[in-house]
Amino acid sequence: MERPVSQAPSSSTVATVTVPAYLDSQNPISKERSVYFDFDDSSVKSDYAGLIQLQGHYLVSKRSVSIKIEGNADERGSPEYNLALGQRRAEAVLKALEIYGVKDAQMEPISWGKERPKATGHDEVAWAQNRRADLVYPPR
Repeated sequence: MERPVSQAPSSSTVATVTVPAYLDSQNPISKERSVYFDFDDSSVKSDYAGLIQLQGHYLVSKRSVSIKIEGNADERGSPEYNLALGQRRAEAVLKALEIYGVKDAQMEPISWGKERPKATGHDEVAWAQNRRADLVYPPR
């Protein structure tokens, strides 16, 4: 007489998905991406040294990742002036990242001038949010 043979339960496998730090909404690399500037200025303030260092070290460790540095200005000033100011801001952040060893080929500085405001108000609070350079990582 044959006895039934118990079979081990079939095991399922779950694929492990690794999300890059820049896509992980809980990671500081994903959270801290904007450098803000004073009115009519393109100097990176010492307040942003930690952000620049964090992003710089990450980009050096991930040489295959490239970013855009998008410079922005508030609504005051002519379109031409704001485009130039946004470009200077983007290039200032690029230079700060280079100090940590990030290669030029990994970064593209561009300016939106006043065309991509973060805040839509017409006061100092809104303008302060729009005077910035954003580090933009690829969507995947």
